[in-house]
Amino acid sequence: MNDEKLEFIRGSGNVFRDFGYPDADLLQMKAIAAGAVIRALHEQALTVRKAQTLTGIAAADFSRIRQADLDRFTLDRLVTIAGRLGAKVRLTVRHPRVSSRRRIKAPSLDAILEKQKQVRLARGKLPWTGDLEEMRRD
Repeated sequence: MNDEKLEFIRGSGNVFRDFGYPDADLLQMKAIAAGAVIRALHEQALTVRKAQTLTGIAAADFSRIRQADLDRFTLDRLVTIAGRLGAKVRLTVRHPRVSSRRRIKAPSLDAILEKQKQVRLARGKLPWTGDLEEMRRD
């Protein structure tokens, strides 16, 4: 047995990103969609021929998906195939949390309009008698 210590590194949750692929998120989504297709085939005990009859998708495509040969497939095509097999697909997008130090407080619309009003008054457009809609158009 080798006495060399192993270094463990926590992954990002996306193996493609961890290995430096430039389109890591797309590859991850395609792998998840392909997994849904494979799961549906397994749970329904479908051969590729039965799946072809059921969905109208070529049996060879199911074989490629089972072998994780996904280069020929777009994400939307994999999602469509999963849907035809009865899977419900949901996409969730999460944005990283921004720490309170990095948050930028944007001015409210009222503050912006008040500033516009002050600028108009300073330019000699006295008195300002317009409404908010007029200021929004300016």
